[in-house]
Amino acid sequence: MSTEIVILAAGRGTRMRSQLPKVLHKLAGRPLIQHVLAAAAEVAPDRIHVVVGYGATEVRAALPEDARIVCVEQAEQRGTGHAVLQAMPGVDGNARVLVLYGDVPLVQATTLRAVLDAARDGLAIVTAQPADPTGLGRIIRDQASNIVAVVEERDASDAQRAIGEINSGILAAPVGLLAELLAGLSDANEQNEVYLTDVVAAAVDRDVAVAGVAATSELEVCGVNDRRQLAALEREYQRRLADELLLGGTSLMDPARIDIRGTLRAGTDCVIDVNAVFEGEVMLGDRVEIGPNCLIKDALIGDDCRIEANTVIDGVVFEPGCQVGPFARLRPDTVLAAGVKIGNFVETKKTRLGPGTKSNHFAYLGDTTTGANCNIGAGTIMCNYDGISKHPTTLGDGVFIGSNATLVAPVEIGDGGYVAAGSTVTKRVHSDQLAIARARQRNIEGWTPPAQRKPAG
Repeated sequence: MSTEIVILAAGRGTRMRSQLPKVLHKLAGRPLIQHVLAAAAEVAPDRIHVVVGYGATEVRAALPEDARIVCVEQAEQRGTGHAVLQAMPGVDGNARVLVLYGDVPLVQATTLRAVLDAARDGLAIVTAQPADPTGLGRIIRDQASNIVAVVEERDASDAQRAIGEINSGILAAPVGLLAELLAGLSDANEQNEVYLTDVVAAAVDRDVAVAGVAATSELEVCGVNDRRQLAALEREYQRRLADELLLGGTSLMDPARIDIRGTLRAGTDCVIDVNAVFEGEVMLGDRVEIGPNCLIKDALIGDDCRIEANTVIDGVVFEPGCQVGPFARLRPDTVLAAGVKIGNFVETKKTRLGPGTKSNHFAYLGDTTTGANCNIGAGTIMCNYDGISKHPTTLGDGVFIGSNATLVAPVEIGDGGYVAAGSTVTKRVHSDQLAIARARQRNIEGWTPPAQRKPAG
């Protein structure tokens, strides 16, 4: 029997107070629906049907490239049952169907496998035991613990409201059974909508067994209806990632103050201080230290590197033993060889620094390549842009650039070349030459500052 998944993603989410479709609001840097798709992919479905509606074009654009994913439009949002009906014509007649929600991002693959296994011959639903079930449909069981109904809170008696087990809305069934149950549902209610949860009562009326599969936690099946709930799930997600790092041998100075908005892999004995943010794909070697308030995106950081406080890193490769920051900014296509030191208020972009090279303060290095053991003084600027094109600056081994120098690209400094402080270099400096390019100093005797001069007339 094949497996097909239907993900409901058509709603706007009015309580989000946003023009953005609800399933595109981000958790840990990714749209909610991408988290659901990732969990769905773990059960190896033959096809995934995403039901879109509000903001359909935007939602389609956010879906990953996967031949198994097909979109079905719910042109008029008439309830969850109606949404599933839109996808049913495209579902294989021999499949088991699993229905998920695009705004329930923490659902686990283990639970999805369990509910699919329980739905081989009947209907299976995922239930949970939240600390506060207010507003949620209660699971009604008979004396033999069989599920006989789901009662919405507005229709529940006081005794039924006291029940702690709730219906998550996630369900699975053979396609023929689900189609039959959906066909019998009515929209005769205040909202004139077809509710998917009504299939439970429909199944019981037909003497179809309804199996309950318990979620691992209430947060696993918690949907996002407003920004407060989104923030709560963000913290839970980050807590889980922090626990994985801690168990893997990484020290976090405060596990509650780390944000991973992508993938972070860390070697042994790494230390991450507070308020570090990781985006995209980040890999840390062994014994890497990350200072407080750093933003690191799409970076490969080698063994024994240290990133000081308030540093921004984007698209950078570090070889072992580098030290960067504080207050440095390293932009895409920067490569630091072993032992490079980048200090405070240094910015790099499309730059390759050779082993042991240092730029300790206040410099801009754009489109620059250096050899080994260069020293780039404070205030140095690589003038790589002429208003139309970018041009390279190349330094050989052992080059010394004095403070407040300006190198106008394209320009090359040979091995062992020196540039005197305050120089503006516009042409090649050969190996072992000293370049001095600054106006001759003049000291004017008897000069009077303007503030001390007598007014004219």
